[in-house]
Amino acid sequence: MRQQLSIDLTPREYCSADLLKQAVARKTGIPLADLAHVEVLRRSLDSRRGRILYHATVELYCGEEYVAPRYQGAYRDCHNRPAVIIVGAGPAGLFAALRALELGLKPILLERGKPVEERRRDIAQLARTQEVNPNSNWCFGEGGAGTYSDGKLYTRSTKRGNVEGIMHRFIEHGADPSIAIDAHAHIGTDKLSGIIANMRKTILTYGGEYHFSTQVCNLILKQEAGETLVQGVEDTQGNQYLGQAVILATGHSARDIYELFDQKGWLLEPKPFAMGIRVEHPQALINEIQYHINDRNRSQLDYLPPAAYSLTTQVDGHGVFSFCMCPGGVIVPAATDGQQQVVNGMSNAKRNSPFANSGIAVTVSLDDVPEYAPKGPLALLHFQRDVERTIFEAVGGSISAPIQRLTDFCQGKPSQSNNKSNYLGKTLNRPLYELLPPFIVKSLQLGLQDFGRKMHGFYTDKASVLAVESRTSSPVRIPRDATLQHPQLHHLYPCGEGAGYAGGIVSSAIDGVKAIEAIAASLDQYM
Repeated sequence: MRQQLSIDLTPREYCSADLLKQAVARKTGIPLADLAHVEVLRRSLDSRRGRILYHATVELYCGEEYVAPRYQGAYRDCHNRPAVIIVGAGPAGLFAALRALELGLKPILLERGKPVEERRRDIAQLARTQEVNPNSNWCFGEGGAGTYSDGKLYTRSTKRGNVEGIMHRFIEHGADPSIAIDAHAHIGTDKLSGIIANMRKTILTYGGEYHFSTQVCNLILKQEAGETLVQGVEDTQGNQYLGQAVILATGHSARDIYELFDQKGWLLEPKPFAMGIRVEHPQALINEIQYHINDRNRSQLDYLPPAAYSLTTQVDGHGVFSFCMCPGGVIVPAATDGQQQVVNGMSNAKRNSPFANSGIAVTVSLDDVPEYAPKGPLALLHFQRDVERTIFEAVGGSISAPIQRLTDFCQGKPSQSNNKSNYLGKTLNRPLYELLPPFIVKSLQLGLQDFGRKMHGFYTDKASVLAVESRTSSPVRIPRDATLQHPQLHHLYPCGEGAGYAGGIVSSAIDGVKAIEAIAASLDQYM
């Protein structure tokens, strides 16, 4: 017999299978010997009241054998099936390809960067030489920006698609099954690269194709019955790839795609995005604050993960919010060409760095930068690029990161010295309040002080700020209609972060699945 139960557990109880069973037996009155297995279905950590507890939903197996779930996708041999071109092998492109195999369509993936194994070497080289490979870096390459940016699987997109299905595909390809039960699931950069490689193997095994170092530069069009149909794409080497439809999943940093659309006069829209800084604290300080550590509960730290936080406020009509918070993480150089300075955060599966970092971003709309309006749909992209170049020039034309103490930044004064940082590169003492746009500086200064009131201890000179966190999302949207196709370009399906319809790994993956399902529905004669 099986039954479900909601139960509160201390971290020590949760981390021990034997103690977990004992806690369940106490609550239910079921003899311990009769509990064949206790399976955790959902868990979340709560430290708000000074007592640290896991709120868990568990399933009890009494007199019944537990059989571990299987996560194998229902893939079909698609070697000779109708082809769909997928531009970009980030989460939107990869999950579209996996779903295509289930639907009987052959995915042909075109990726401007390199396989994840080679990409790892280029990223290591970037840290050593400080030189950016424009097609293989923290943003470009197999797996997209999320692969080397922590692998967080948080999402608010539960109403948009099947989050559980996305988690199952990750588990199938090597992720820890715990991601299916965590309220804030996390894979880790060190684990995610292997999972991405396993996804590639599945796609190739069932008939899909991969083309790396293949940068798409144009669409192949056909006029038919007064409509413009997309038949395929062309790369920078002149190669053409034809299919029943094209999924455009190029990510938020593929500026050349936006520029192509603008040059051709194809519909684009400016999209509000966010820009700011990375804030870095000692992880031990964040643990003390978030877990309300005292003499009674200090021993629980041995059973707890590095603490995270999520903060938001409003300043003069601008949202100010934490973004991509990385407990036990490092700050990385995320520029995609040699004329910009960009920072991002990541952490490995163990989250064992002594530092915590988070993006702190300010919402940006066209109303904030009216001087860019003449740039048309690329207005906010030009603003984003100009700020990145300003920071680049301020550090002497390098990917060194400008840094200063958080309190000095908020008070508008230079830092006489700086804290140690986990940035994967050099840091240079610079007055960030003079380098960033004034409306962003003001919002950050007031927002960070408000965060200090909400989270006592956050506002401290032990924290550092680094710039610029500018790739929070795309500043451009590629529009699509109710069929998920571009209004002018039929058979073109813009999706994911790059098209402006997602904001992270899971929501991008969901959007890629929606795109391929829309294509399959339009090709139902092949189903």
